[in-house]
Amino acid sequence: MGFHFILLLLFLFLLCPILQAAESQEPACGEEVCGNVTIFSPFGINRSCYTKPWFRVTCKPTPGGEKPFINVNGIELEVLDSTYSDADADAVLISNPVTHINCDHLNEASVSMDLSGTPFFFSSNRNNFGSVGCGNLATILSKESDSLAGCVQPRCDDDASESGCYTEFTGNFTSYTVNMTAMYPDSKRCASAFIFNNNFFPPAYPLPTGINIGTTHFPAVLSWNSTYCGDPGCTRRSPRLGHTNINTYNVDSCGNVTFHYPFRMKGQDNSNDGFKVICNKTANGEKVPLLNINGMNLQILDFSFLDGIVKVNHPITYLNCSKNHHSGMSLNLTGTGFYYSNFFNVFWSSGCGNLVTVFGNETNNLIGGCLQPSCRIHNKTSSIVGCSIPIPQGLSSFFVNMSSRVDSSDYRRKRSCEFASLISFSFDLTSKLDDFDISKRTHIPTQLQWGTPMFGECYLNDSSDTSCTSNGEYCWSRLSSNHLCACKVINDISYLKSCKGCSTSVGTLFLLLATWSMYKVLKRKQKIMLKQKYFKRNGGLLLQQHLSSNEGNVEKIKLFTSKEMEKATDNYNENRILGQGGQGTVYKGMLIDGSIVAIKKSKMVEGKKFAEKKVEQFINEVIILSQINHRNVFKLLGCCLEAEVPLLVYEFIPNELPLTWEMRLRITIEIANALFYLHSAASAPIYHQDIKSSNILLDDKYRAKVSDFGTSRSVTLEQTHLTTRVQGTFGYMDPEYFRSSQFTEKSDVYSFGVVLIELLTGQKPISAEQSEPVRSLVSYFLDSMQENSLFIIIDPMVVKDGPEQEIIVVALLAKRCLNLNGKKRPTMKQVAMELELVKASGGNVIEECGDEESEIDDMIHSGETNPSCSMSRTITTDSVTFPLN
Repeated sequence: MGFHFILLLLFLFLLCPILQAAESQEPACGEEVCGNVTIFSPFGINRSCYTKPWFRVTCKPTPGGEKPFINVNGIELEVLDSTYSDADADAVLISNPVTHINCDHLNEASVSMDLSGTPFFFSSNRNNFGSVGCGNLATILSKESDSLAGCVQPRCDDDASESGCYTEFTGNFTSYTVNMTAMYPDSKRCASAFIFNNNFFPPAYPLPTGINIGTTHFPAVLSWNSTYCGDPGCTRRSPRLGHTNINTYNVDSCGNVTFHYPFRMKGQDNSNDGFKVICNKTANGEKVPLLNINGMNLQILDFSFLDGIVKVNHPITYLNCSKNHHSGMSLNLTGTGFYYSNFFNVFWSSGCGNLVTVFGNETNNLIGGCLQPSCRIHNKTSSIVGCSIPIPQGLSSFFVNMSSRVDSSDYRRKRSCEFASLISFSFDLTSKLDDFDISKRTHIPTQLQWGTPMFGECYLNDSSDTSCTSNGEYCWSRLSSNHLCACKVINDISYLKSCKGCSTSVGTLFLLLATWSMYKVLKRKQKIMLKQKYFKRNGGLLLQQHLSSNEGNVEKIKLFTSKEMEKATDNYNENRILGQGGQGTVYKGMLIDGSIVAIKKSKMVEGKKFAEKKVEQFINEVIILSQINHRNVFKLLGCCLEAEVPLLVYEFIPNELPLTWEMRLRITIEIANALFYLHSAASAPIYHQDIKSSNILLDDKYRAKVSDFGTSRSVTLEQTHLTTRVQGTFGYMDPEYFRSSQFTEKSDVYSFGVVLIELLTGQKPISAEQSEPVRSLVSYFLDSMQENSLFIIIDPMVVKDGPEQEIIVVALLAKRCLNLNGKKRPTMKQVAMELELVKASGGNVIEECGDEESEIDDMIHSGETNPSCSMSRTITTDSVTFPLN
C-alpha cells in the first residue's frame, strides 16, 4: 500500500510541469490575443478558430504595435474590441473610415463602406450618425438614395473654429452615402461625416468629446444576427453619486407620486416657492400633484432625487394638425431653478420629409436640427416616423421650426399631424407614437433638471447638516449653499460561512493541484482583461487612431508594460520621487537596459472619480511630443497605458540652476530656439501654452530642455490663434489671452519674457512674502526700467559676471516680450536671432527701435517699444555695422 502511495505522489509531481507546459502552449479558441485585444469566438486567428471567412482575424504589425484586422469586401477594418453585444445581435467594435467632403488634403482617406454580401450591418442600437463642419445640413442616404437621417451643423464664428452635429438613426443598413448641403453662403468648406459608436465618446454639445475634422477613422459597431444581449451597456447608464452611511426628513405624496426635499407641499414652512407642490383634486376625486412654473401648472408624473430631475406633463412645443396648432415656442424656465435635462430627454420630431431646426433663447441662435427620413423608403411606406436632436446642457427655452422638403411620395400629404417636442427618454417612442392620436394630445412627458448629478463618492457629515427622508431611503449632507452629497441607503447583509473540516488524501491533493492550475490560468486571463480595460480607459484606442492615421507625422511610440514600470520605479518607491504637481508625480527609474529615465505618473483622479478630461490632456501630450524632434525639447521615450493610471517615460534630466551669466544667456538662446522650432519649423505649428521656469529642465551638460506639453495644441498653418478655456500658470500667463481666451504664438512670447526676467533677477514671478509693490515680478521689473533703476533688481551674480551692455539689451528684449499689446511683441524667431547676436557680439550690441512716440536713452527708453526694433553689432576691425533683419 505504501509503495502505491509513493507512485501516486510521483505521478502528481510529474503532472505539475505537464499542466504548466499546457498552460504555456498556444491559446485556445476564444482566448487568442493580438496586441491589446483578446479575440473571442466566432472570430479567430488560427484556421481552427473561425468557420466563415468574414470572421477571420489577421494580426498585422503597425507603427503602434500588432493590431487585429478583419477583411470586409476588400476593406481592412481594425478590430478594437470583439466583446460587444447588441440588443438583438452580436457585435464587434471596429475602426470605421470617415467620409470627407471638400477636403483636398483628406480626400484620399475617404472610403465608402459597403457590407453587402456579409452578415454584418450597422445597427442603430449602438451607433449614431455624426458630421464635422460649419452651417451644413448633413444627410445620410440609403443605397436607394432615400434619406435615413440628417443633422444641421451650427454656424461657426470664424474660419478657424470648428463645429458639427450628430443624431440618432432608426433601423439597420449595410451601405450608405452622404450628402452635404450648405445652409449659409460661407458653409462650403472642409466637412466630414461618419457612423460612430454612441457609447465610445463622452456626450457633449454640439459634438461628442474627442471628435474633430482631422480624424480619418472612428470606432463603430458592426452587428450580425443574434437575440442575446449580455452587455450591461445595452441599457442607458445614468449618473449617480456614490454610496455612504446614513441618518432623517418628511416624505410627502399626492396621488401616485411620492416626493421629498427639495419639494414640499404648499402651505408647509421653509420651502422655496419654486419647489412648492399643489395637490389638486380632480372632478372624479383623484389627486394630481402640480408644479407652478412661470404661471403655468404642470402635472408631476415622477420624481428622482439622485438624478436631480422631476418628470412633468409638458405642453407640446410644435404641433401642426388640421384641428390643432402649437406655435413652436417652449415654456421659458429662465430664473426658475429648472432647466431642460439634456441627459434624460431627447428632442423628437414626428413626420417625414421635413427639415426641423431648433433655436436657443434668441431666434438667431441655431443650436441644431435634423432631417426627417423620406416618406417612402424601398418603394414602401416607411416605418421610420421622425428624427431626433441632442440638446445642450442648461437649456432654459427654445424655439422650433419645421419646413417641408421636396419628397416624391404623397404619403406625407396623407398624414394629418406633424409635431416636435422635448420628450423624456423613458417615453417609448417606437411603440407609443402609433398608439395614440397626436392631434388629441396637448402634453408630453418631459424631464426638468433641478440639480446636476456628479460621478464619484462622497461622505455624509456627522453633523446637523445631514438629513434623511423619514423612510430612510435617501440621505444627504449640505456641502455648500448649492451642493449636496446624497446617497441611497442600502442594507448590507453579511453571511458567515464555516468550514466543517476536510480529509487529506491523494485524490484531494490531485484536486488541489488541478484547482491551483485552473486558478493560475483564470488569474492570468483576469490580469490580461484588467490591463485591456485600463488600456481603453487611458486613451489607448484614441492613441492607436493617431498612430494608424499618422496625423502630423507622429513618430513611433514605445508602449511599456506595467510590469516594466513597477520594476523601474521599485514599485513606485517614495524614495524615487523627483517631484509632484497638479499633473502628477515624477519618479526616477531605471529600465532593463540600465538607462536612467523619468517616469511621470499622471494624476487622473479628482476627488474620488476618474477624470476623463485628463485622459485627453495626457494623449494630447503624447501626440505633441511624438511630433517634435529638437535637442532643446524634452524627449519622450514612450508610455504605459495598461496601468491603473497612464505613465509617460522621458529622458532623465537633473534640474540644476547654473549661476554664470554665460550659462544663463545660453539657456535663454536654447529655449528661444526650441519655441521658434515649435512655432515655425515643426511639421504642424505648436503652441506650448505653459512656458515657465519649472518646465525648463537642464541635462548633465546644462543644455535646456522644454518639457510638459499637457496643455499644448497643434494648429494649422492658416490659424492665427486658438480659442480655449483659459488655462496656464498665474504669473506667466499672457494678460491678453486671459481677457480674450484667444491664445496666439505671442502668448508664448510673453511667458518667455517672464522666464527671461527670472534668469536676470533670480526671483519668482509671484512672491507672497514680498510687499505689494514688488509682489509681481513683471510689474516690479517694468517699473524699475521706467525709473532707470534696472540694476537694483538684477541678480548680484549676474551684475558681477555679465557685461553691462549685454544685460541691458537682454532686459530691453524682455520688456518688448512683456508688451501688453501682443501685436507689438517680437516673434520667437526674432527673439532667438537677437539673443544669438548678443552672444556673438561680446557686449558690442546696440538696440535700434523705430518708435515714433518716444526717444531712446543710451540705456533704457521709457515709451512703448516697437516689434520692429532691430539689433546691430559693431565689428571693430573694419568699423562696418551689419543690421540683423
